[in-house]
Amino acid sequence: MSQENTLRRLSLFLLSGLVLTSACSSEKAKPTPPPPGVTTTPVVQKDVPIYQEWVGNMTGNIDADIRPKVEGFLLNRLYTEGSFVKKGEPLFQLDRRQSQASVEQAQGQLDRAQAALAQAQIDVNRYTPLVAQKAISQAELDKANSMKRASEAEVAGAQAVLDNAKLNQGWTTVASPISGIAGIAKVGIGDLMTPNTVMATVSDVDPIYIDFSITEQDYLRFVRDKNNASRDAGRNLELILSDGTVFPHRGHALLVNRAVDERTGTIQVRAEFPNPGNVLRPGQYGRVRAVTEQRKNALVVPQRAIAELQGIYQVGVVGADNTVTIRVVKLGPQFADMWVVDSGLEPGDKVIVDGLQRLRDGMTVAPTPFKATQADAAARGGA
Repeated sequence: MSQENTLRRLSLFLLSGLVLTSACSSEKAKPTPPPPGVTTTPVVQKDVPIYQEWVGNMTGNIDADIRPKVEGFLLNRLYTEGSFVKKGEPLFQLDRRQSQASVEQAQGQLDRAQAALAQAQIDVNRYTPLVAQKAISQAELDKANSMKRASEAEVAGAQAVLDNAKLNQGWTTVASPISGIAGIAKVGIGDLMTPNTVMATVSDVDPIYIDFSITEQDYLRFVRDKNNASRDAGRNLELILSDGTVFPHRGHALLVNRAVDERTGTIQVRAEFPNPGNVLRPGQYGRVRAVTEQRKNALVVPQRAIAELQGIYQVGVVGADNTVTIRVVKLGPQFADMWVVDSGLEPGDKVIVDGLQRLRDGMTVAPTPFKATQADAAARGGA
């Protein structure tokens, strides 16, 4: 029995050895994993236009508040709200009865003055030969001439009162002083209008103005830059609307305000944009964009190649032996979906576009060229 136990223990030992040997052999035969794949693109050197954007508010080149010249009850609105109206087109009709009474009263005063003038003329014509015949004194003729001149003055005054009454009667029809878009009426039928009442607003919106503010530093740079001054002669401003689309018509800077705002350190600029079809309206917001600098021989990389960690920007560079070097870079302005790199890279360096997060310095990788989309290619100038 002792010999049998010994043989069994020996068998178990040999079996354990075989299993251990088999496991070691299997571990040695396991293949080395391939290097991770990454996509790379060369650093491009080119002249890059640097854009700046400012948020602005649109306003009509003329915003006319419509007020009545005379008092009266509003009887009718004569225009379609939100429509285009021409200069002189009637907008509102006020009650004419009071103005008509004033016209008739002024006409009566004029008739009386004209009658008095006619009588004075008759007296002068009658007294003139009698003075020559010494039938009446010269004083009576002088008095008649004075009465005639006074009657002439009364006729002129009565005529002016009548003209003013007729003018007031004409103002009971409130017309648009400009051509433009007429807004929603701010008054209702039956309301009593006074010269202080704003009845509606008409805006001339073609061209349209957009007001925005730039920093004092930007203003000084633009003033000193003669190249910018020559570019500003043309339409060099773009307008980005609230939905992200670019307005198809370019504009230009129209004027710079008189003073810098001491509270904000900015100065107001007004730009003018063509607005055919009156698409843009006062009160809209948009972003005005312009090229403010030409960066010569700038190094650019895709924005997705940049990794940020606590305010430090890094890129992965793949060397000739396919090893990764993590470099800290200093970034400049953005250009489309590219980023200008001021320092840390050299022309021709291959930077990792995708997969940098899972890599570390010194790793070996399997690089493949980055296939740019049409937008990427356009931003990089086809490079």
